[in-house]
Formats: sequence, C-alpha cells, structure tokens
Amino acid sequence: MKVLVTGNMGYVGPVVVRRLREFHPQATLIGYDTGYFAHCLTGALQLPENLLDLQYFGDVRYIPDQILQGIDMIVHLCAISNDPMGATFEKVTIDINHLASISLARKAKGAGVKRFVFASSCSVYGFAEGGFRREEDALNPLTAYAKSKVQTEQDLASLASEDFAVTCLRFATACGMSDRLRLDLVLNDFVASALVAKHINILSDGTPWRPLIHVKDMARAIDWAVQRDPKDGGNFLTVNVGSDAWNYQVKDLAEAVGNLVPNVKISINKDAQPDKRSYRVNFDKFSKLAQGFLPIVDLLTAVEGLRDGLLAMQFRDTEFRTGELIRLVTLRRLRESGQLTDELRWKEKINS
Repeated sequence: MKVLVTGNMGYVGPVVVRRLREFHPQATLIGYDTGYFAHCLTGALQLPENLLDLQYFGDVRYIPDQILQGIDMIVHLCAISNDPMGATFEKVTIDINHLASISLARKAKGAGVKRFVFASSCSVYGFAEGGFRREEDALNPLTAYAKSKVQTEQDLASLASEDFAVTCLRFATACGMSDRLRLDLVLNDFVASALVAKHINILSDGTPWRPLIHVKDMARAIDWAVQRDPKDGGNFLTVNVGSDAWNYQVKDLAEAVGNLVPNVKISINKDAQPDKRSYRVNFDKFSKLAQGFLPIVDLLTAVEGLRDGLLAMQFRDTEFRTGELIRLVTLRRLRESGQLTDELRWKEKINS
C-alpha cells in the first residue's frame, strides 16, 4: 500500500510513521509537511523522516495534484493544532484545518485514493456537563480549532462513498514522549514543570475533566483506520478515540506526576473562574470496532516516558513556556523574524 501522511513533522506524525513502518514494512510511506516545526527535535537519535520513502515540503493549501497519483490512503494530521494558535491565527486555522482539508479530500477522491483518515478531536464537545459524550450527542465547539474540526467532519460526510471511505478519529487530548515533543499539552506541561521547577501550578480549580490518549495509542488507532473495512462502521465513520479509563480531572493528572517526580509542590487556584473546556467521553464504539488496536499505555507509563525522555535530553529550561517546544511561540518567532507571512506562508516560497 502507498500511504501519504500530511503534517508528519509535527508532534504525532513521527510516532505514526514509526508505527506504520514497523507494522507495514513493505508499504510506501510519503510525508507532506510545511516544516514549521522541523527543527523542534527532542532526543531523537535520527531524523524521524528517515523512516519514510519520500518527504515532500509544501503548504497543504496548495498540494500539487501529482503528489496524490497512486496514493491508496491518506492520513491527514496537518492542522493548526491547538486553541491558543487558533485564537491567534483564527482565519488561518479555518483556511488550513477546514478549507484545505476538504480541498485535499476532493482531490484525493478524484485521484482514486481509497481511504481518508482525518485527525479530529474530542474538543468538539466543548463544555459538556453531565454524562459521558457519545458520537451522536450534540456538539459544543468553543474555539476556532474545535469549530474547524466540526466543519471538516460535516463536509467530509458528503464526500464519502463506496470508493472513498472516510474515518474521522475524534482523539482525546494527546500526551506522551515524541521525537518532536510539544509542551503546550496539559500532561506534558505538568511533567516539564515538575522536573525544572519542582512545582505544578494548576490555573483552574483542578476539577475540569479531560480525556487523554498517548501518542503511541493514537498511532495504533490510525493504523486501524487505514486498514478499516467500510463494512465495519460504514463508508463514513466518526468515532471517539481513547479509553474510558483515561477520563481524568486535571488535579488527578498533577497528582500522578507528583507521585513519580519527587519533591513536587502542586498549587490549585481555588478562586479560578470555571474552565469552560470540561467534558468526559464515551469510547464504546471504538472499543467494539477496533479490537486489537485499543489503547494500551496507562497514565503512569505515560508520565514515566515523559520524565525519562526529558531527563535523557538533559532538559533544564525553566522558561520552556517561552521556548520552541510551545508551538505558538515557534510560529510567532518565525513570523516576527520575517520568515512567515501573517497567513503563515513561507516568504522565500512567495518571492522565489
């Protein structure tokens, strides 16, 4: 099989590529990425892209038709990937996450691609009081990022057919060590804070709920999705991806880190305004459909992996929230240095 992975040079991409290469050694794996975060390597002994057969650099808003020729499956990870970036670059978030995604899917279908796997998000549930959210429940996207995921899911539904199976994976919040680690995610931030400051400062009252998933388990789910028979779930499938056991309150995550990193102080802001992003998610559908590909990494293993990975790279940056492992900081620096336009296009590409 011939698989195109967009956004492969981000946080999740290196783990996905490693999984596909290990379990499909004869597959042709191709990456497509604009390279915003190519330099953000964290403890990698080799470039993750060495596992690919081919790497393209380019903007997903202008992906050339010829790249899609002969492709069997697309794993679409490419996105402006969190709420702070979406708030800062709202129009760009819609352009890339929604409009470019649908344009790519249309081109892919026309080129004969058989399967399209879209990395969506459980953030589409927004603030959800009460029980665990299922796929058919009402959505409440609160941010540009979450809204872009909802819009893309809706438009992909109209493109799915017997010859073009679409799987929308609503992932829980990502965590865990990667060759391009992000520290703007809740558990990753807590571990980094514990190591360098011996202090975890919870900005909320600690009660908001978050479903989490390790990046290795995200890769397992994607491996399932690229192989999924449309008979299992239909030509168009939207499914929550994670584990019921990984629905945690934020304070529970901090305590788990404190149990594995010694002498850590945990502060909770009891007077904080309620965090509007709070939801628990039901993963029954995924559990039934994806037998053999379900999450296997638990919370303590995730924390240990982050701790050991950061220690191995001698991580000591007490100001990491202003460093390159925060994706918004990296984009701002590239723009302020004149390398990116306000629309997050490489200037040298425009001028050449």
